Amino acid sequence: MPSQKQLKWSQLRVGLTVLFASVTLGVLIFVMSGTGGWFTSKIELRSYFDNAGGLREGAPVRLAGVDIGNVTKVRIVGKPMTPVEVTMKVNTKYSFNLRKDSVTLLSTAGILGETFVDIDSSAAKGPAATDGDTLAARDQPDIQDVVRASQGTLQNMDSLLKRVDRIVAFIESGQGSIGKVIYSPALYDQLNATVVEFKGLMDEIQSGKGSLGPLLTSDEAYKKVIAAIDKVNTLVDELQQGKGTAGKLLKDPELYNNANKTIANVRQLTDDINAGKGAMGKMTHDQEFADRLQTLVNNLAALSERLEKGEGTAGMLFKDPALYNNSNQLLVEARELVKAMRQDPKKYLTIHVKIF
Repeated sequence: MPSQKQLKWSQLRVGLTVLFASVTLGVLIFVMSGTGGWFTSKIELRSYFDNAGGLREGAPVRLAGVDIGNVTKVRIVGKPMTPVEVTMKVNTKYSFNLRKDSVTLLSTAGILGETFVDIDSSAAKGPAATDGDTLAARDQPDIQDVVRASQGTLQNMDSLLKRVDRIVAFIESGQGSIGKVIYSPALYDQLNATVVEFKGLMDEIQSGKGSLGPLLTSDEAYKKVIAAIDKVNTLVDELQQGKGTAGKLLKDPELYNNANKTIANVRQLTDDINAGKGAMGKMTHDQEFADRLQTLVNNLAALSERLEKGEGTAGMLFKDPALYNNSNQLLVEARELVKAMRQDPKKYLTIHVKIF
């Protein structure tokens, strides 16, 4: 039977072994967590959020997906818009990428994973963060916000699907234009008859019947078309060779020279007129002539106005009906006199001579 001294020594060894194993396990766990050790330099940072989103003390703090520290405290403070204060301790060996203007946001590992603090320094350009700094927070919609935002879309999709289902049922019942097109036997018979008639028409055309048939099947029509094309080609060749009137118009240089000379003469004439040369030039540039012409136009206008009013002898000729009637009566009497003289010329042409 072991003595009491041996039992105490055995218990002491077991206790020391358990203590050593516990310390070793704790050190290994602390080292494997990636947040540093006892002798690692750390700084304390704060950030304020409107909602903790299930964040707990001890949650990891990550920078670009790398664990650099842990959350040490989560509490509610008196800020109205961001009442949740999150205190973090992070490793200083990442200070080269941890800036004062870095942004913190709450993220989750997957859909149902743990909430952690993610630090974004992609747009940060300020100095390195120091102990006690407060980093700005950026809200990120969580899964609940996404679900709430998608409820309206899901309701609209459900309403749309119900409408489509009603339309499909309406069509399947043979109602409406589309339903009649799909299910109406009369429309099918009409369409079939139209196809049969079109097939008969195509058969007649292929057999050379009707107006279109000879155009497609007759060699004579083809020969006529070829002959017309040959004539057009011949005409184009003659034009290019300068034959005929149209050919001379295109190819004769003398015609071009004459036209060019004519254009030059017209240009010279317009230049002389603009310069005040010749009768036309003087007419266009002489102010006295322009005044006389204006006076003549005014006199003619006044004369025509007097004639319309019936003033003067000429005006009376236009406006006095008595003068017209007298003239008409005189012409009638003169015509009757000439007629009577033709019928009995002796009566009017007899000359009586008396001698003393």
